[in-house]
Amino acid sequence: MLTRESCSTYFRHVIPMAFFVFVTSLSCVGHAQVARMEVIPFHSSTLTDEEFLDGRPGKPITIAGELRLPRPGTERFPVVVLLHGTAGITSTVTDWEQDLLAMGVATFVVDSYTGRGFVSTINDMSTLGRLVQIGDAYRALEALQKHPRIDPERVMLMGLSWGGHAALYASLKRFQRMRGPASGREFSAYVAFYPPCNIGYLQDEDISAKPVRIFHGSADDYVPVVACREYVNRLRVNGKDIELTEYPGAYHGFDSKAFATPLKLQQAQTTGNCRLQEAAHGEIVNVATNKPFSYHDSCVGHGLTLAYNQEVSARVRTAVKELLPARERAKTGPD
Repeated sequence: MLTRESCSTYFRHVIPMAFFVFVTSLSCVGHAQVARMEVIPFHSSTLTDEEFLDGRPGKPITIAGELRLPRPGTERFPVVVLLHGTAGITSTVTDWEQDLLAMGVATFVVDSYTGRGFVSTINDMSTLGRLVQIGDAYRALEALQKHPRIDPERVMLMGLSWGGHAALYASLKRFQRMRGPASGREFSAYVAFYPPCNIGYLQDEDISAKPVRIFHGSADDYVPVVACREYVNRLRVNGKDIELTEYPGAYHGFDSKAFATPLKLQQAQTTGNCRLQEAAHGEIVNVATNKPFSYHDSCVGHGLTLAYNQEVSARVRTAVKELLPARERAKTGPD
């Protein structure tokens, strides 16, 4: 089990070697001031996608998140819960953490890997269920809604890549009923960056009434945007508050300065060409073969381009800032 002490020593220092040079080369100049930092362990579960979808409990696990507050005092802050992608916590996450703090909101970076013994799943996504992070997000919300410096009504969920998949589908009411906080509270908004949208879940048109926003690049060769277009169009026909903002020519990681020089990861595993569907008892089926999906299926490929786009990065940060709960609603002290 993780303790506060053990979490604080290694929480964010284990990253994939493919990204090491980019992370360590970033300047610390211009980072937002942090008034307080806390490493907060919380309980979650490790389970397969089938177990998640079929309502089974999985294996209890303690993981951790890192809470940062932008100002001292007794003010209760809005907070953004950040979910990482298959590469784990890289500078893409920490760049967002710094920018959000500079916008005056707290951040809570969830580490879904270290407590489970993972560094990265980027080359083999079969090692951990893709829905695990949804459960982590709900448990993080439970932990944060008890914190004296956090406003429980102003907790926004934001995820990157596979973390974006979790942020997007955490909006499903079915998943909220199955796995959500006992309090019945939910996130104030669901923000997904370049998420895979190529899995059809049962009742996936029944989503939260809170805003759901997707930001994607048209040149993404890791998780192509076309499936997100189709999903968003399907939900908008039914009047749901979901929007896709697509940036022409933008690649995966368009918001990360670490990839100012584009990087090609030849071994990165991708299911972007697969079309998958949930069947009975939580089974995920390959639509093309009508058989249970496997990472050995012919639709599974390899290769990923990561490329920063300065103009798009600036625009998307403006868009995220507009989604943040208004600071003037801040509360002071406990209710």
